Amino acid sequence: MSKVINLNQVRKQKARDAKRAQGDANAAAFGRTKGEKQRQKQETDSQERHLDGHRRDAPDEGDKP
Repeated sequence: MSKVINLNQVRKQKARDAKRAQGDANAAAFGRTKGEKQRQKQETDSQERHLDGHRRDAPDEGDKP
């Protein structure tokens, strides 16, 4: 014979699990310290400068079609 389950408890547990997963995702996205945010910004700026430094020709403002 099958085990009897309470559907209200299952529904509430599923909702709690979904909220916890959403909270974990938010903590990963927005839960960084100020220092971590600054370090990430410095790294991306450095990478952009490095990439821009290897361009073959600089885009000119006057040569627009």
